[in-house]
Amino acid sequence: MIAVVFDMDGVIFDTEQLCLRCWRALAESFGVKDVEPMFRKCVGTNVNKTREIVLEAQGDDFPFEEYRVRTSELFHKIEEEEGIPQKPGVKELLIWLKERKIPVGLASSTRRAAVEKELKDAGLFSYFDVIVGGDMVNQSKPHPEIYLRACRELRIDPKEVFAVEDSYNGIRSAFAAGMHPIMVPDLLPPDKEMEQKAERIFDSLLEVKTFFESQVWEKQCKKC
Repeated sequence: MIAVVFDMDGVIFDTEQLCLRCWRALAESFGVKDVEPMFRKCVGTNVNKTREIVLEAQGDDFPFEEYRVRTSELFHKIEEEEGIPQKPGVKELLIWLKERKIPVGLASSTRRAAVEKELKDAGLFSYFDVIVGGDMVNQSKPHPEIYLRACRELRIDPKEVFAVEDSYNGIRSAFAAGMHPIMVPDLLPPDKEMEQKAERIFDSLLEVKTFFESQVWEKQCKKC
């Protein structure tokens, strides 16, 4: 049996651009310089790892919690006013997987409650058999814990599971878990490390769907 586990931010939803927009909007009032390079290091990590990265860049006396809350409030304000767009091809790919009864999981560094809300608001919640949020594990990506837990809850060997990711830390996490990492870049273009650790790199989820359609197991799944 095979399965697919998705990251959420930057893969399912176009949230990373919005997050960066919020970080930029508040950077000056908090005295933050070079906000984008710092933000890019945080992509794919949970709040504890983000705190570590920000304090290392801005100093131990930086009011991280206030900055986090303020950027989160701005994010949700924009979300309510403008909505969060889905990445191209996400619905088509999820429908294709569901029709073939292929197990689907989600492993996001975002808190599970926030993940579930975003998926339900978008009408995508029912497509996922397993959801693991960043608050359900001890170690953040690039540690493999979150992907190993998703595979364990799906009851499928990681060697049989594809991981769809956009970030460096996500690809590192899936690679370390022994999965088949697929990269669909968002903010971060693939570098040499990603070219080595990702089995495939595609421009969109529609290309991922085309790739899955070309696999031998696609014929097997039709018989499920």
